[in-house]
Amino acid sequence: MTHHEFQSCIDACVRCAQECDHCAEACLGEADVKAMAECVRLDRDCADICRAAAAFLSRGSRYAAAVCRVCAEVCEGCGAECARHTHAEHCQRCAEACQRCAEVCRRMVAG
Repeated sequence: MTHHEFQSCIDACVRCAQECDHCAEACLGEADVKAMAECVRLDRDCADICRAAAAFLSRGSRYAAAVCRVCAEVCEGCGAECARHTHAEHCQRCAEACQRCAEVCRRMVAG
């Protein structure tokens, strides 16, 4: 795996974590916060696993591929939840970042 391929995955993970953090905070400001509760939970989980994956990749951990597999799964779940909230632009941006991150992580794992 070349450094460029690792960097692409790191960048996607960092961007996704940022979008998830923003989305969770914006969801808390929605009129019906209860309806956004699962979105907030998944945003937080996704942001955490994305930051972990970026760290594992950055240091070349032998467990990076395993963490990226989990990251892709969490990103897919978070992205699907965010995509349901079509009224919220922040959710749509988060869903796109999650989908991109999942794709890049899966490619990295496939090698």
